[in-house]
Amino acid sequence: MLSGYSFNDLASIFVMQSFAGLILFSVFLLMALGLAIVFGQMGVINMAHGEFMILGAYTTYLCSYVFAQWAPALFGLYFFVAVVLAFIVAGTAGMFLEWSLIRFLYKRPLDTLLATWGVSLILQQVFRSIFGAREVGVTLPDWMMGSWNLSDTIQIPINGMIVIAITLLITGVIYALLYKSGWGKQVRAVMQNRTMAGNVGINTERVDRFTFGLGCGVAGVAGSAFTMIGSTSPTAGQQYIVDTFLVVAFGGTESLGGTIASSFSISQARSILEFFLNGSMAQVLVLLTVIGILMLRPQGLFALKVRR
Repeated sequence: MLSGYSFNDLASIFVMQSFAGLILFSVFLLMALGLAIVFGQMGVINMAHGEFMILGAYTTYLCSYVFAQWAPALFGLYFFVAVVLAFIVAGTAGMFLEWSLIRFLYKRPLDTLLATWGVSLILQQVFRSIFGAREVGVTLPDWMMGSWNLSDTIQIPINGMIVIAITLLITGVIYALLYKSGWGKQVRAVMQNRTMAGNVGINTERVDRFTFGLGCGVAGVAGSAFTMIGSTSPTAGQQYIVDTFLVVAFGGTESLGGTIASSFSISQARSILEFFLNGSMAQVLVLLTVIGILMLRPQGLFALKVRR
């Protein structure tokens, strides 16, 4: 298959597939950041994480509709408003879920898996009842529709660059919250030793609630980014939940750097392999490779040593 391409053709293909991998990396990373925070800090296996992503996507869809109908002059700015609203809506829903259900299931990971799986089915039906079973897509502003011509054969879409920029911004904010703020110190203290953190006066219940809300809010932002590269349906989140758990397990459940590294490596491998193979075979090969590595290093590539 490679014999029919010149060196320049292969170089162009590699650059464009790598950039497509960066867009996939952005969605993976935003999803995995939230899941790594929740699972690493509380041990909650949130099977409804994909539905929080779709909640953010539908919030973006509604925001685009509202701007198109009632504020067409500001339509070019709707996406940035939608990102903020997606974070607020998904984060608030996440805190409500933690208060109403998750807080009763701590230290029972299998129960959280079953409970959140039921929540995911409920949310899918809610989305289906409100928005219908068919896929919906947002209308992008004209200034997001173009591309940047890197060369005669390489074109980089502007909306993809925006997704990557938002991902880098969110990652920086998460890092600052966890490692440069007083609240982040409380989160890490609870993560390392919940009992001791409670004994020194940290409100562990509040930390759990806001942490779970933060993780779900970041998934909502991932949903906003997802609308720029794909259409939204009630079950679209299930297409990413397995990959998200794979990314988190591969990088180490409590390592921010590991989550970033595993998101990048898995997304790039899949994107490049999909050009030479079909999508399913590329996903299978990546999955088998990750499973082989995890058999040798079950704690992940960048696991942290913590006290419980």
